[in-house]
Amino acid sequence: MTLIRTAAAGLALLLAAACTAPTPPRSEASAAAGTACARPQGPAGAETATTIDVIEQAYSCILGTYYSGATLDARALLTAGFVALTQELNRNGRDVPEATMPALTGDRKADWTAFETAYRKTTDQVPDLRERLAVVTLEAIVAALGDNHARWAHDVKRPPDYYDGDGYGLGLEANVNGPQVDGNPGVALPPLFVTTVQGGAAQAAGLRPGDIIESINESAPFIDGKATPAIAGLYPRYPEARPVRLRLLRQTTGRRWAVTLKPGLYQRDLAALQVVQSKLLDDGIAYVRMRGFAPDSADRVLQAISRLRTGRTLTGVVLDLRGNGGGHPTEAIRLVSAFVHDKATAYLCTVDGKCEAMRTDDTVELVNLPLAVLTDRSCASACEHFSSAIKDLRAGRLVGTRTAGVISGPAQPYLLSNNTTLGFPTRHHLGPNREVIDRIGVSPDHYVPQTPEDAAAGRDPALAKALTLLHK
Repeated sequence: MTLIRTAAAGLALLLAAACTAPTPPRSEASAAAGTACARPQGPAGAETATTIDVIEQAYSCILGTYYSGATLDARALLTAGFVALTQELNRNGRDVPEATMPALTGDRKADWTAFETAYRKTTDQVPDLRERLAVVTLEAIVAALGDNHARWAHDVKRPPDYYDGDGYGLGLEANVNGPQVDGNPGVALPPLFVTTVQGGAAQAAGLRPGDIIESINESAPFIDGKATPAIAGLYPRYPEARPVRLRLLRQTTGRRWAVTLKPGLYQRDLAALQVVQSKLLDDGIAYVRMRGFAPDSADRVLQAISRLRTGRTLTGVVLDLRGNGGGHPTEAIRLVSAFVHDKATAYLCTVDGKCEAMRTDDTVELVNLPLAVLTDRSCASACEHFSSAIKDLRAGRLVGTRTAGVISGPAQPYLLSNNTTLGFPTRHHLGPNREVIDRIGVSPDHYVPQTPEDAAAGRDPALAKALTLLHK
């Protein structure tokens, strides 16, 4: 649900003008309540300024449509928004007397009116910050949901000279990455080490898999065994471009050194861009790596298995879902359906406990082969839907480490009046046994983590364990 926007010079001027224009009178405000949750109909127009009326629209949309909106204490959202507003004022050295949080009673409409009045009094004193204050306020309101599938997509830009498939950042992946950094850092375990060098600054500096990262910008990645915010520094996003200083240890030689990496564009390996890759392993084992549940990816997995099966007898399938950040729930259901029929793969539930079963598609032909699935802490969302179904329905065995625990529910997009997109689940996801997976993850049947020594030597202990299980 990424909104790609190209900012033209004329639009930039328009936004600049909007930041300094006087607050429109209430009679000219957009009718937020009437269009609170409009689903996108075709491509969105050019993004316009975020205003208090856009914030009201998002607030109303969340309370009316988010899966627990009916039971939310809206005061928590408004308080989070006002906290962000005052912090942004402080960062700009522009605090004003009017920036005082109003008393809230729990009456949603009355509380919004009080919030809006205080907000307008505050932002009228700093018209040059009005746009920025609106952005941080809305970001904080969405973040206050504490939902890993709630997003406000706005001001999304690509770097100059970007080419389809390019990466941006330092050019490395570590054992703590992706969903762990963004949504569930509490599950990360030390040490922090490089697992993959993709290109860019990391490759130019000679980093290798297995190199232990002892500090990031002079901060420890773990303190008392707990991950710190410093780890996020490994994954800058455009337009972040500040150099990142790492201190490293290469255990194989005992070398310790420091390196400064500058974020930038880099060309990724074409193989890494393929959603599905496959090969035949010894003893007739089909190995299929799936990097995401993109449209038609389930059929591509099944076609890969079918091709490997042509002219030979397969004895099992290894499906590698490590690093799979998810995608379409329908693809997860379709892939589960190739290994088991007539079952519920998950449940989507309302806040009052009314659940709808997501059932297998029994028109999909069964593979009828033993299955081992490789999982890790970057297997998220639809990947966890698939993994939990395979485990609960005993259609295969999971090998590796626990999944990300980033599966609150399928997000639905809603278009706001400034042509930005708000997304969140309207129902909550439960596993086939009605267990909560969100924030917890799916535990493997066989726990086989990778170590820095494994990464340095190019060993894959999880794959080795999967092959052992399939050979039994």
